[in-house]
Amino acid sequence: MTVTESGHPAPDPEPAPTVTVRVTKTVRATATATVTAPPAEAGAGNDRSEEGSSGGGGAEVSYGNCSEARAAGAAPVHRGEPGYGRHLDRDGDGVGCDI
Repeated sequence: MTVTESGHPAPDPEPAPTVTVRVTKTVRATATATVTAPPAEAGAGNDRSEEGSSGGGGAEVSYGNCSEARAAGAAPVHRGEPGYGRHLDRDGDGVGCDI
């Protein structure tokens, strides 16, 4: 209790109003997912024909003319063998550079 100069007790002060403060923070989260494709199986997606392949490492043999085939020691070149080409087979019998 508080006493004034006049000797009368002063009224108790009114309590201060209660103030409630709420702090709200909005947070945006972004998730990132990394997806790795599994390795391709050996031979998968290989649609190339084996015809004309030497089978010795995948190198393709090609001769521009019979002189090149003879110089490489490949003449005559038979159909289905590496290096055979229709342009080397004049008579169409399946044997290139036979003459």
